[in-house]
Amino acid sequence: MDARNIGLRNIEVADTKICSIDGENGKLIYRGYDILDLVKHSTYEETAYLLLFGELPTKEQLIDFTRRLVEARGIPEPMVKNLKNRPKRAQPMDVLQSCVSELADYDLNMEDTSKEAHVRRAITLIAKMPAIVAAWNRIRNGQHIVDPIEEGSSSHAANFLYMLRGVEPSAEEAKVMDVCLILHAEHSFNASTFAAREIASTRAHMYACISGAVGALSGELHGGANVQVMKMLLEVADPAHVEKWVTNRLQSGGRIMGMGHAVYRTTDPRADILGRLSARISREKGNKWYEMTHKIEDATKSWMRDNKKQVIYPNVDLYSASIYYSMGIPLDLNTPIFGISRIAGWAAHVIEEKFAEAAPKPALYRPKAVYVGKYCGPMGCEYTPLSSRVQEQRA
Repeated sequence: MDARNIGLRNIEVADTKICSIDGENGKLIYRGYDILDLVKHSTYEETAYLLLFGELPTKEQLIDFTRRLVEARGIPEPMVKNLKNRPKRAQPMDVLQSCVSELADYDLNMEDTSKEAHVRRAITLIAKMPAIVAAWNRIRNGQHIVDPIEEGSSSHAANFLYMLRGVEPSAEEAKVMDVCLILHAEHSFNASTFAAREIASTRAHMYACISGAVGALSGELHGGANVQVMKMLLEVADPAHVEKWVTNRLQSGGRIMGMGHAVYRTTDPRADILGRLSARISREKGNKWYEMTHKIEDATKSWMRDNKKQVIYPNVDLYSASIYYSMGIPLDLNTPIFGISRIAGWAAHVIEEKFAEAAPKPALYRPKAVYVGKYCGPMGCEYTPLSSRVQEQRA
């Protein structure tokens, strides 16, 4: 099997109008709009609308969309009761995944499989997932659940921070979180998005698709990578130790989390923006995390060049980790925050998978594997009764 195609690398499996990535030049496009323009001019709400509907909203459309998000923020009371009965050691991503699946129980029109119904479910998930993450964090810490802000000018990002902490965030913190949500909202056929689309191809409902996506995101090579980045920073501990730590890590064959990407061959454009945010927050908080992260980036690149290796560049996880940590967000909430952003992209892909307008129509995903297992000849292996089997000697 061609090693370049392991893990479906370089294999085109579907058409999409949602996202384009130029890995050679470090460009990321949502529905035709450069991510740099969206971060500069847009909000998460407007970006989510763009991903779901394919066009930027008018003022009236955005007001209506925001209203629908606000109205859908609440968590059903039986779900809250279930959360309070869960072991406090439960991992936030496991809690989020099960709650997403549970939301199907409260959808009173599950028999409606129209595109409009799927958009309604998408709005429900975009609104409720932040509330679930915030509620669980407070429950496991013995704190009362903070109800979402239901009126006023509070943004999606600000409301999440409010529900998480119980106090309204500063305008600066709300803006930083809003930018982070925009940057994480979509990234084409990454592992979790592909998982959502593959499940959608079976005609499973929206909640099942998103639950599967959350599960895929939880792995440390995908959404969990930002947690590993922060653990790395905490392990290094001192900016003066960075170069030696990176050298030892790479010489022993280890990975530098947050460096390298499956698609980008230059700096991930999201990392560039997040790096500037990290620098700003580190200055405001007076901490060392940006300095350390930047030194890790430089040391990794230098080691690669000195050892005649292909240089790798920072990805979205390298600087997002220190941003959340500097904002006082618990380390194990990094990946759930990724999820409450990416839900907009996931939902858009599920809808596209189910309601593609162009031919060929979506088909059940069924990739082919190359069998490399035991082979006993063209007729296969001969079955031996249990009583006659002799334990094979193992090397």
